[in-house]
Amino acid sequence: MSFNPMSTDQSECYLNGVFQPLAQCQVSVLDRGFIFGDGVYEVIPVYGRRVFRADDHLARLARSLDAVGIKNPSQANDWLALVRELIARNAPDDQCIYIQVTRGVAKRDHAFPQGVEPTVFMMSFPFPHVPEQKRAQGVACITAPDLRWRNAHIKSISLLGNVLARQLSVESDATETVLIREGLLTEASASNVWLVRNGRLAAPLRDHDKLEGIRVGLLQELCGEIGIKLEFRPISEWELRCADEILLTSATKEVLSVATLDGKAVGQGKPGPVATALYSAYQEAKKSQSH
Repeated sequence: MSFNPMSTDQSECYLNGVFQPLAQCQVSVLDRGFIFGDGVYEVIPVYGRRVFRADDHLARLARSLDAVGIKNPSQANDWLALVRELIARNAPDDQCIYIQVTRGVAKRDHAFPQGVEPTVFMMSFPFPHVPEQKRAQGVACITAPDLRWRNAHIKSISLLGNVLARQLSVESDATETVLIREGLLTEASASNVWLVRNGRLAAPLRDHDKLEGIRVGLLQELCGEIGIKLEFRPISEWELRCADEILLTSATKEVLSVATLDGKAVGQGKPGPVATALYSAYQEAKKSQSH
């Protein structure tokens, strides 16, 4: 007898116009998301049942859909209404809303099918808060070559490259794998990466080699508010390894300090002043920018 881990899940999801128990949700095996990874996704954080920076997340979803030629099945206001309904149908006050749109169900053929409706799937899961002890100490990361495709700016469900990179850190008992391409920092397997030198925050250039996380724009705003100098520019692997601080940002990590990189201490080996200030500012933004 096989065990279905979803069978005990009591959460509700949304699939193609219908709210239903996640454990009962089914998608055709001919869906192009399953066959080709032909689709995009978005993850929206929810704090106290209030959506955080929803407009930014839905705008990025629209950009990803446009980039792969899938017609956006909803307007921003309709998406937001669905998100709020899904929040209401699930128990945790702090949640993450996962949205996935694929090109739809069709006979297997690499070419785009005609006259096919996109598959729209949404689910909620409890927000995976970083344990306070880990946040206070900082986390371990490793580095690896960035072997992913060159359209990383699209939030595609084709995440095998990211999965393989993340597994490297799992096998090293680390939190993240920081990726290097042609001697330059790109991002991590599921995070944006920032570094601090001499009190200045730096991030890699915004381009197709990396996904611009919603926190990129947010940290840019926060730096302006609290007086931290920020620049976007190429960052060499050498500079990364000499950083005073390294930070990870993502929807679930928020702002997280890196204590060690490839087994060597970053700066003092604990969260530094820039990370601490930005994390505090982030917590204030959550109160004022959620709705």
